[in-house]
Amino acid sequence: MKITIEGADKNFAEKLVALAAAHQAELAVAAVDTTWTVERATRFLRSLPAGARKFAEMVIVEGDGYLEADRLRADLGKLNGPTVALSRAVPRGVREGWWPEGISAPITPVWDPDNPSWHKNIAYEMIRENVPVFRSAIAALAPGGRAATSPQPPIGCSGETSPALTLPLGLGVDDDVPRAMLGEHGVDAGPDTSSEP
Repeated sequence: MKITIEGADKNFAEKLVALAAAHQAELAVAAVDTTWTVERATRFLRSLPAGARKFAEMVIVEGDGYLEADRLRADLGKLNGPTVALSRAVPRGVREGWWPEGISAPITPVWDPDNPSWHKNIAYEMIRENVPVFRSAIAALAPGGRAATSPQPPIGCSGETSPALTLPLGLGVDDDVPRAMLGEHGVDAGPDTSSEP
């Protein structure tokens, strides 16, 4: 018997391998890391519109991972826009290859346990271990933070950046001196060999 599983988390993969070994089965498990990292959290926050990003920052910073919906409504008004944007960000990140399928939504609604049929959200929460990760991402996105000064790849790129171009000292942006001749992808295209004057 041969079994192949893709996209399994680490705990599931370990249990499955032990079970397969007990039955002498050949098993191939492609484990995928579905944890939130600072890089993933930064990209998640950066992809949100302003209202949804403020919503997320309030839950993470002000609420330390748990904030009552009424508090959010007091600052943001209706929560439909921010919550829709938050729910769409995870699948969009999967499509773009920013994080793997199966990653959990970082912020989830909390319903009233005493009234389960009435689905008005009473709060929004984040898993406790994700709070410091997202706090680091917020700090990185703040003016002067690490991510705020790092070059951003163009939309549609896989996240790789081209080497930075350095300008000679003493030359400003208004000088009539060519800095570098850039090709289509931002790399040095070499000397101009065109015959145009």
